[in-house]
Amino acid sequence: MFTEGATILERYSLAKEAGFKAVETGFPFGHTLEQVKRAKESSGVEQVLINLKTGDVSKGELGVTAIPGRENDFREDLKVTIDYAKALGAKKIHIMAGKLENATPRNWETYENNLKYAAVALKQVNLLGVIEPINQHSVPKYFLSDYEKAVDIIKRIDSTHLKLQLDIFHLQHICGDLSYNIKSLMPYVGHVQIAQVPHRNEPDTPGEINYKYILENLESNGYHDWIGLEYKPIGNSKDGLKWIINFGYTL
Repeated sequence: MFTEGATILERYSLAKEAGFKAVETGFPFGHTLEQVKRAKESSGVEQVLINLKTGDVSKGELGVTAIPGRENDFREDLKVTIDYAKALGAKKIHIMAGKLENATPRNWETYENNLKYAAVALKQVNLLGVIEPINQHSVPKYFLSDYEKAVDIIKRIDSTHLKLQLDIFHLQHICGDLSYNIKSLMPYVGHVQIAQVPHRNEPDTPGEINYKYILENLESNGYHDWIGLEYKPIGNSKDGLKWIINFGYTL
């Protein structure tokens, strides 16, 4: 959202002007920690979550967590992201898995070992790491696109500092059956995001999901934390926010 701003730094103030009290962001490539901290603080918004530094985005890299031989890169990316999270006051880090042509058992072993390392590192600074299954339609070859495997890993690592990022857009694409799956996954959820399916626009646009019901469903199943708007506005970001009022909420 707020791509009307030329850089991520401008998007902080645009979000504030639109009425938001909090934001989440990808990793702010090309900007120093001091620049991002200044932009965030001058806007007066809270930073909820930041994505892990993901490598060369121009080459399609979305993290190296599941890539053998890149363990040192992962640890350095995590360290840098923790520094940004602490400076911005963010309590959550989305640990992206990476893209692979063919996943092997060694990739899964590497992924889990890196997440174990992350859970320990995040515990030391009292931050939460979240992992997100991403559907293959939107991001072909993304390593983690299976909720059962994600939950199994979270269970095995068994840390309060590693949970699931539940993006309802991806949940619908991957397995649907939203009411049942929200209820069954909720014990492992650390963050929620939303967007309409299939075009990833505002929640009230034509599509497969009744978001007024889903938002009530999330609350009734015990989720009372921030919900990230991980969607692509059809037009101007601010103009597209009418759905919030129409659904009976306020910014």
